[in-house]
Amino acid sequence: MSIAVILKGYPRLSETFIAQEIHALESRGLDLRLISLRHPTDRAVHPIHQAIRAPVDYLPEYLHWEPFRVLRAWLLVSRHPGYKRARATWLADLRRDPTRNRIRRFGQALVLAAELPDDVEHLYAHFLHTPASVARYASIITGLPWSCSAHAKDIWTSPDWEKREKLADCRWLVTCTAANRRHLARLAREPSAVELVYHGLDFSRFPAPESRAPGANGRDAAHPVIILSVGRAVSKKGYDDLLRALARVPDSLLWRFVHVGGGELLHQHGELAKRLRIAGRIDWLGPLPQDSVLEQYRKADLFVLASRVAESGDRDGLPNVLMEAQSQRLACLSTNISGIPELIESGVTGVLVPERDVEALTEALVDLIVSPERRVALAEAGFRCVRARFSFEDGIERLVQRFRLACTHSRTATRGDPQVVASSE
Repeated sequence: MSIAVILKGYPRLSETFIAQEIHALESRGLDLRLISLRHPTDRAVHPIHQAIRAPVDYLPEYLHWEPFRVLRAWLLVSRHPGYKRARATWLADLRRDPTRNRIRRFGQALVLAAELPDDVEHLYAHFLHTPASVARYASIITGLPWSCSAHAKDIWTSPDWEKREKLADCRWLVTCTAANRRHLARLAREPSAVELVYHGLDFSRFPAPESRAPGANGRDAAHPVIILSVGRAVSKKGYDDLLRALARVPDSLLWRFVHVGGGELLHQHGELAKRLRIAGRIDWLGPLPQDSVLEQYRKADLFVLASRVAESGDRDGLPNVLMEAQSQRLACLSTNISGIPELIESGVTGVLVPERDVEALTEALVDLIVSPERRVALAEAGFRCVRARFSFEDGIERLVQRFRLACTHSRTATRGDPQVVASSE
């Protein structure tokens, strides 16, 4: 059973949930081929990336970088029975989205269709936007079925017309929050084809620590309360809201903020911290491999993620970092958007405040800084919840069954048969 997994970029430090899934599928006997639209930019990798055996092929990141490869692919696939329909589908998309990105995706799909190994039986795209576009066009050309895993930005920044058409074409789709599932099911011809599958955690990679004793209370200069956040510095993470809330915490309370992650707004957030006069109490650690992130979880007293809906509509789904923090018996403070309330029951397994509400975020920070016993109680409740409800094992088994059914179906047909192409509509 060979499956081509189409990824936006690989490997990526910020997408451990994808690496976790790939490794788990491999361990259950699936033969995977990783196809990446972009080359990696992170200098380090997680240990799980090193454990993955699947070969990785990179499509032309920009078509003008490899013009002869693209031309050769076009000459090969233009003879496929599905090519004319794929071209018509792409042109219809291009009329509604006349961008270079749309042109690049069709060129990448041509290369994918031309270079795909003969034993591949299924295409599987991670993210509903650009990777799914490449998978969809290649599927129409080759006659192979395709499916998709949808997450956050790819759902909420894509137009409804495109989501409807991709949902109609793909064999099935999984998504990681109930909120996502409701939205996509409303757009699908067959709502049952959209399934909720939480990412969950591989607890063998996040072993349970010892129970925490009550820690710092913000009164001891030698032991400030360590506030941790792990996430990319992008608008939807709300780090500017968090910095403004930290600046409003009374000077009498002693804390230190540690941020792990890269992102386009990292420099801007550093400048904001200077203007707010809290830069001296912040450590910007940048992207770190998983073992180093795990160490930060265990050092911290409180985890905070001020997620919000960005102006573009982009938003988090259910951030894995919240589950990771809970797995390490770390109390969590976040916002009540998207799938976060599916994990955190406010006041029971963590604390939630409204998005963009700096005053409410400040009040919650102060309360948790001065209340180490409450932090421990929330941390223990969150730990029990994530261990009971968010193991990745259940989701992986459901994916394996989906793939086996899809590949069994595809073996009854011949690659490139127009009848197969039609049956996937």
